[in-house]
Amino acid sequence: MELVTSFFSLIEDLTWGWSLIPILVIFGVFITTMSGFVQFEYFTRMFRVLSSKNQSGDPNAISAREALLVSVGGRVGGGNIAGVAVAITLGGPGAVFWMWAIALVGMATSLVESSLAQLYKRSVGDGTYRGGPASYIIHGLGAQYRWLAIIYALCLMAAFSFGFNAFQGNTFAGAAHDSLGIERVWTGIFLAVITGFIVYGGIRRIAKVADVIIPIMALGYMAMALLIIVLNITELPGVIWTIVANAFGFEEAVSGGVGAALAQGLRRGLFSNEAGLGSAPNVAATADVRHPISQGITQSFSVFIDTIIICSCTAFIILLSPVYQPGAEGIDGVVLTQQSLVSHVGGWAQYFLTFAILLFAFSSIIYNYYLGETALGVMTSQPTALHILRLAIVGIVFLGATAPGATAVFFFSDPLMGILALVNLMAIMMLFPVALRILNDFRAQLKAGIARPVFDPKRFADLDLDHTAWPHAHLASAQNPVADEGSVSPARA
Repeated sequence: MELVTSFFSLIEDLTWGWSLIPILVIFGVFITTMSGFVQFEYFTRMFRVLSSKNQSGDPNAISAREALLVSVGGRVGGGNIAGVAVAITLGGPGAVFWMWAIALVGMATSLVESSLAQLYKRSVGDGTYRGGPASYIIHGLGAQYRWLAIIYALCLMAAFSFGFNAFQGNTFAGAAHDSLGIERVWTGIFLAVITGFIVYGGIRRIAKVADVIIPIMALGYMAMALLIIVLNITELPGVIWTIVANAFGFEEAVSGGVGAALAQGLRRGLFSNEAGLGSAPNVAATADVRHPISQGITQSFSVFIDTIIICSCTAFIILLSPVYQPGAEGIDGVVLTQQSLVSHVGGWAQYFLTFAILLFAFSSIIYNYYLGETALGVMTSQPTALHILRLAIVGIVFLGATAPGATAVFFFSDPLMGILALVNLMAIMMLFPVALRILNDFRAQLKAGIARPVFDPKRFADLDLDHTAWPHAHLASAQNPVADEGSVSPARA
């Protein structure tokens, strides 16, 4: 066992330890620059997904908003509550600034990887679609890279569906026990039953549940943070200055100064928003949209919601309270967030935070399950295998909830996530020229006066696309006067 642990520790050192974070940052800056700062170009367009006017007309399909909310449910989790507190404790207030910075860069990375997932998605035949990094590796890079897609799928399933779901079950049960006194076994049974009901409904049921609980989760937490900001409005400018000053070394809150702030901010920000890690594109591919870039823009918005909004809520709750003392030890993680909330609005806030943690953890569980279902589809299409996966997820969630030490078994999750991130980054950089082609197609249609660009796969005949996955393509000939700009460069990346 010690040999296995050492092996995975080595993988984690080689990925998260020194290579992955710089690569994510460099690739993010490269994509931002080469795409013409696309995340800022279409920033106001991101909010259109919230309007009912932009939803799918097919009642069986997953709408852009539902796909957004499922991905937000996955990105937003314990890291937004406990992770931000850890970043501030170890890196000082300046870590918050670098979390913001990596999120703004990551928005471009997320847009590209999600657009590629949409481009290479496949129709399931029941009005839904499936895709993601494994799909754009096989159909974008070619069948000779199928082995790489299998590695990606195995890492995705092991890290998210098994490892992280055990952690989320543990978080869920721990919060219920500590604040409400509910025994772990009862929480585990409840969570397992609800999880089973949802996962056996497939992506449609997952999307419908997310459409309800994610707005409640996000808006409730934002409202609490806004209340605290209003109550401490006179102190807000000073807190913002402290964040900036610590980020650039004008003030030092912890040992390590700028280096500590930069390292903690980048690491926690990347862990939280998952931009470039290759998880969210699996959900992005399920949406019924008119153009791949439309869903890319939507998923870019998901990163914004996760870090710029939700993580900032936690940061201001902590930094506006007297509980946080720079350099002090002993209070960390969720305890720091909890005590900060209590200091602002009273003891009842700990129950509010427990409820928020429960929703955050549960939304992540159903998201993580779907990632496993997508990964399984890459390896086999046998219904029995899917049934076994669903039972395994229910069992793992129960195990994680009832046994406080059970999560130690899943120590391999972070190292495997590092591997799948590297595989995904390699794939999107090889396919980046293709992403630019569809981005240029989208821009050309907007320039021609088309308010809602439509993707026509026939204009990209050199790409291995599923034409049945684009039911709106017939609208292109009627409203798209743009010349065949998308097919001028047939070379595959």
